[in-house]
Amino acid sequence: MLAAFIHSHFSALYIYTSKMPLTLRSSTAFIINLRDSSSLKVPDDFSGMVCFAQMKPSCHLRAKNSTQETQLSREKASPLEGINNEQREKLHGLPAPHSQNGSRVPVFVMLPLDTVSIGGNLNKPRAMNASLMALKSAGVEGVMVDAWWGLVEKDGPLKYNWEGYAELVKMVQKHGLKLQVVMSFHQCGGNVGDSCSIPLPPWVLEEMTKNPDLVYTDRSGRRNPEYISLGCDSLPLLRGRTPIQVYSDYMKSFRDRFKDYLGEVIAEIQVGMGPCGELRYPSYPESNGTWRFPGIGEFQCYDKYMKSSLGASAEAIGKKDWGQGGPHDAGQYNQFPEDTGFFRRDGTWNSEYGQFFLEWYSAKLLEHGDKILAAAEGIFRGSGTKLSGKVAGIHWHYKTRSHAAELTAGYYNTRHRDGYLPIAHMMGKHGVVFNFTCMEMKDEQQPEEAKCSPEGLVRQVKMATKTAGVQLAGENALERYDAGAYAQVLSTSRSDAGNGLSAFTYLRMTKQLFEPDNWRNLVEFVKIMSEEGRHTRLPDSDSSRTELYVGFIKAKSEKKIKEATLV
Repeated sequence: MLAAFIHSHFSALYIYTSKMPLTLRSSTAFIINLRDSSSLKVPDDFSGMVCFAQMKPSCHLRAKNSTQETQLSREKASPLEGINNEQREKLHGLPAPHSQNGSRVPVFVMLPLDTVSIGGNLNKPRAMNASLMALKSAGVEGVMVDAWWGLVEKDGPLKYNWEGYAELVKMVQKHGLKLQVVMSFHQCGGNVGDSCSIPLPPWVLEEMTKNPDLVYTDRSGRRNPEYISLGCDSLPLLRGRTPIQVYSDYMKSFRDRFKDYLGEVIAEIQVGMGPCGELRYPSYPESNGTWRFPGIGEFQCYDKYMKSSLGASAEAIGKKDWGQGGPHDAGQYNQFPEDTGFFRRDGTWNSEYGQFFLEWYSAKLLEHGDKILAAAEGIFRGSGTKLSGKVAGIHWHYKTRSHAAELTAGYYNTRHRDGYLPIAHMMGKHGVVFNFTCMEMKDEQQPEEAKCSPEGLVRQVKMATKTAGVQLAGENALERYDAGAYAQVLSTSRSDAGNGLSAFTYLRMTKQLFEPDNWRNLVEFVKIMSEEGRHTRLPDSDSSRTELYVGFIKAKSEKKIKEATLV
């Protein structure tokens, strides 16, 4: 009833729950007379403060990363810097982005990490209900939620509690939204953007205490409890089950519990394959200050199971000495490539030994992903639900020859070798969508000394997925609310070169997202992503108060669009 009331009477309504202010918009322009507002009725869920406010352009755009929190002025953040006001008022059309098949690009929004509480219940259900209502009014396709292994199978092996997620699924269905569910087999806490702590199930942690080699280990012996080492994927070390069997049983339980919603409300299952849910090694852990951007990270191959595999691979080619451990000259977490013998310009990475090691290290990661995705494919086959897998956007040191940070994470991508094409082929074998991050980043925004190129990395992945014939979906890597970030996503979502996006998931729904300027930016972004090419240009005047201004740079190339910004 509240949703119908909002849609029929208001163009903007701020509902302040006890924790989260929300802005709801509809297409009907109607200004409420505040003197008559005493007659309005709202549910008891809300604290009673309901008001209409005029939206104003933001004076500052906020950009945040793992090493700095910068307040950018509108002029600095705008791609239209240097263009005078008269030129700004000359609007030009921005063609709608399109996916692989030229259709609309649905937008999803990630829910908070603690959407389900430690007790297994839906956290702040009244605020969540209002938030979903707002997102629906903004035109988003749906939301994404982490189904944490550490919450669901917390009480013991094969003892699953899905009740908090069941409540969320019903709420999402009620609002006519779709749901992406992440099978999150990693811990929450210790990585970029982690705002809460959800460890692995207690019974798994007990096994790790008994056998520390269950977890990834670096050269100095540091153990990482984020995720079980892929070195023991096929060993029955978890109370008689292998990790792959444990993951499979978890996914089967989810399928059986939510079979009536699969393919309808639950549109996608993203299969977690490593730390942060990504197919990678935990080579750059931020917990306890171990790693800081833009350090090269470290290889994670020193638990006894990984060492055993490396030794066997070396012996198989008659190079037993190569199987004693990882490279001795690969440096430490926070060094730069040129500080090491392995990653420097003409380093060991490009030697016969280096190639052997990197092929083994990356092949183990591919094998891990292949096993989990094969299991997921069998479990969800015929359900009508898409499967996806996430790959990290490791863009620092991308402009160097060795691509050191990618190598330590398990992506054998160098100046001489495409490390993403094998991953795309592996995912394609199982009909899995390739989900990639850092879609919002621009090269010019990165520190020069880090040799970053998120734009170059995205282009490479777009081409790799196109070559492999797999769908590409995108995410932003960091929490961004500014217009420049949305403009960059619009640019990278196009399929002019390589794959276009089949979907985009925005990180993340927070209190800040519902602030007026941030909310307006999201609404306009969703609108353009959903245009399906029906409109080739925006109105020449801003009568709708959308305040979407597009910078159009004419060039000889057909690619005339350079920048877009919300101001």
